[in-house]
Amino acid sequence: MIETSPSPVDVEPPGLDEAEARPWVLERIPPSRRVPVVGNGSTDGSADSARALGAYVVHEPRRDFGAACHAGQQPRSVRSPAQLVTSAVPSRPPATAEPGEPWVEDPYAHALRTGRGPLYLRRMAPLASGAAELLPLDVERWCAAPDAADADVLHRCTGPVLDVGCGPGRLVAALAARGIPALGVDVSPAAVARTRRLGGAALRRSVFDRLPRESRWGTVLLMDGNVGIGGDPVPLLARLRDAVRPGGRLLAEAAGDDVDERLTVRVEDAHGRHGRPFSWARVGTTALLHAADVTGWIVTGRWTAQGRPFVELHRPNAGQDRHGMPKQEHTTADDGTAATVLPADGRP
Repeated sequence: MIETSPSPVDVEPPGLDEAEARPWVLERIPPSRRVPVVGNGSTDGSADSARALGAYVVHEPRRDFGAACHAGQQPRSVRSPAQLVTSAVPSRPPATAEPGEPWVEDPYAHALRTGRGPLYLRRMAPLASGAAELLPLDVERWCAAPDAADADVLHRCTGPVLDVGCGPGRLVAALAARGIPALGVDVSPAAVARTRRLGGAALRRSVFDRLPRESRWGTVLLMDGNVGIGGDPVPLLARLRDAVRPGGRLLAEAAGDDVDERLTVRVEDAHGRHGRPFSWARVGTTALLHAADVTGWIVTGRWTAQGRPFVELHRPNAGQDRHGMPKQEHTTADDGTAATVLPADGRP
């Protein structure tokens, strides 16, 4: 019997304004494939999010489904077995936020729209004697261009980059301007919208949900206090270890003081307007390094810039232990005693 290779299969779902829905499709396509996405009128940053997810974008000026299909199927030097085409009909309505959801309909959204504070996290529990009840949030810096400390972090990034809790998107946009594929994820619609307006790609999603490029990110960013997401750094760092590829890195910013707190907080503005309480953590460098050790990261750097402490962590490559050393294989000798098989280079 003559064996023939299968013919390419075109996948052409409707896709106008599909920045939220597209990752579900793209992450199920083998990473070895090149995927063209035809953009013909999306206004939600669909093209940018497609690029960040590993696709390349074909522009079609005519807002017509047939024109999009035709543009996507033109001969190319590299053909893809999957063609994703944006059309004039959304495949599903955008998700709506639950009223009062933290970071969504609280003062944080208003602060991001205006680019100004003051804005705080109010400590609800535990209420420790002498502890600050209001924790300032640096909204103006988040909404400004990257500063010198940010630039140092950006210089260490290798793509593709995932910015967890991207906020108003200054880092995602800066990476995109440098030609480094980057995607921001945030639960705040205002944060996602502002990131896209700056030219970055962003999705409204929790870091604990399924993400695009699972286990294939080159760098993950955890900046601006986002090591506090979820209220405990250990499950957060364990989750991010699964998100990066072997040898990938996590660049994390710790709290300015050496703290280790598990809190219930709420976002509040200067007028007392606030959202619902949620779990948060304040994690200094010592606590961050401990969480990294527990979750199997290798510490490869730590520094302070403009009073902000940072840590660089790496996921071990295949064949390395948690300290970055070659793994030793244990077996049983012919006489029944335990034996250790050294790696090929002979190092213990």
